[in-house]
Parts: sequence; C-alpha cells; structure tokens
Amino acid sequence: MTTQGTLLKFTGDCVQGMDVYNPTAPFSDDGETRLAARVESRDSETDSHVRFFRMVNTDTWECVPDTPDLPLQDPFTTWIHGELIVGGVRFPVGDMQWETWFYRGEDVASLKHFASGPRGMKDIRLVELKDGRIGVFSRPQGKVGGRGKIGFLIINTLDELEKVDIYNAPLIEGQYTDDTWGGVNEAQLLEDGRIGCLGHAAEFRKHASGMEVKHYRSVSFVFDPVTLTATPLKTAAERHVFPVGEAKRSPELDDIVISGGLNRFANGMAELYVGLSDVNCGRVVIKDPFVL
Repeated sequence: MTTQGTLLKFTGDCVQGMDVYNPTAPFSDDGETRLAARVESRDSETDSHVRFFRMVNTDTWECVPDTPDLPLQDPFTTWIHGELIVGGVRFPVGDMQWETWFYRGEDVASLKHFASGPRGMKDIRLVELKDGRIGVFSRPQGKVGGRGKIGFLIINTLDELEKVDIYNAPLIEGQYTDDTWGGVNEAQLLEDGRIGCLGHAAEFRKHASGMEVKHYRSVSFVFDPVTLTATPLKTAAERHVFPVGEAKRSPELDDIVISGGLNRFANGMAELYVGLSDVNCGRVVIKDPFVL
C-alpha cells in the first residue's frame, strides 16, 4: 500500500531563492522535531549547504538559524554509541571530486567533523549493530563497483572509520547489474539483528525526445551482517507517486527519486522522505518495507 505523496514546503531566510532537496527523515533535537536537507542554487551544484529545519506542520519546515551550516550535499543521520552522527557529500574536493564527510556530537549544535571517506565515494552509511560494533556500507565505483554497487564491512569504533579500506569492502551480491547502480541512503538496526536498508537504484532510460535520461527509484532491502546476504531489492516509491514539479535539468532529471529517510510505525506503516528531481523534497506513507 502506497498513498499519494506530498511535496514539503521550506521557509526561512536560509532558503530564499534556493532549492531544498534530498532530506533526512525527521529526528528529535533540542526539544524539537527537525530534519536536515540540501540547500542549493538552481543553476549550481557547488554552492550546496546542509541546513537544519524545525517542523511547523507535517509538510512545512522552517530553517533553524542558530544551527550549523554544513558545506555538504545529501545529508544523513544516525546514532552510534549514544552520539548523533550527521554526514553528507563534500563537493568539490580537489579536481572536482567528492568525499563523504562525517560529523559527531551530543546534538546538532555540538557537531564536529571527525572523519572523511575515500575520495570519489558517496553513500557511505553507518549503523550500530546488535553487538555494539558498527556496520559500514560503501558504494565503490570503477574497478571494484562499476557504475556503483554496495559493499559492507564492520568496525569496532568510530575512530577506525578512516583506518579501514572502505573502497575494497566485500560487495553484496546480486543487487545491481552492470547497467544499473545504487547505494544505501539510510540503515536501521532491526529487532532480529538484521539491518533494514533504504537506498536507491538507478539506470538510464530513453526519453521521448530520444535522449538518454536518468531514472532513480527508492528501494529497500534487509541485510544480514552475519551471513552477509540480502533480500532482493524492493521498490519503495517512484516519481509518479508525487505531484508533478520542476527539475534541476529537464528532461534529464525529471524522473528522479532519492531516498532520504524512513520513520517506521507500530501499525506496519512508515513515512518515507525523499528528494525529487534535484529541486524538491517529498513525503509519502508506505507499507513498512522492512516487514517481510
């Protein structure tokens, strides 16, 4: 069951004349319900910032001016050993490359940068495992991952994150063909010790104009960190579920849904937060994808 999605509205001085997209799921901070999102000019990908917003109502969010302004794209959040972890993509780094940067703190106000991933890798995600160790999902490209596949390894502490060979983490088999690519956008520990993974799957498709355009869909799978096996990718949402809107570049990015985060409910449903066409954020109620 998937209902019709809605577009989120963002207010405040930090978003004037800017697009807001690729959000996290809401989380509790400083007594408020907040989320982080990417703020960027329509004609640029190098002036990106991650800003924090407080909930006004379900689909309206207001910029919180006294919170960190992080020089990142595509934020994500998790909790590791009682600390809030916030990360995103730093771009450009060096010769128009990118890195995944990680911040930690007791709350948003105290976040400090503590680690960076390998040059050229997005979609590195962390999750605290049932035994207290930390699972690390990777997304190598090139010689190891082709257009982009998902790897996984385990570390003991956050201090090990920059010391391990994330690029060569063993790949999870059977998820992407050589013509498709994707990564994990959020990872959640499940009661049985497995990991619920929210991600994206992408490919090129032929547009009516004859040009090749990108098709991104929100997907999920459940991963077992003991057997290193995963359930098949399952579609969580596609672009047609949400209202028609603008795109950063049309038609190239019209058909883009990037998973942001998932709030799960006891009734077997969940709220999925996504980025749309590199200009908007969306929310949709779906069946909990981690209930198999």
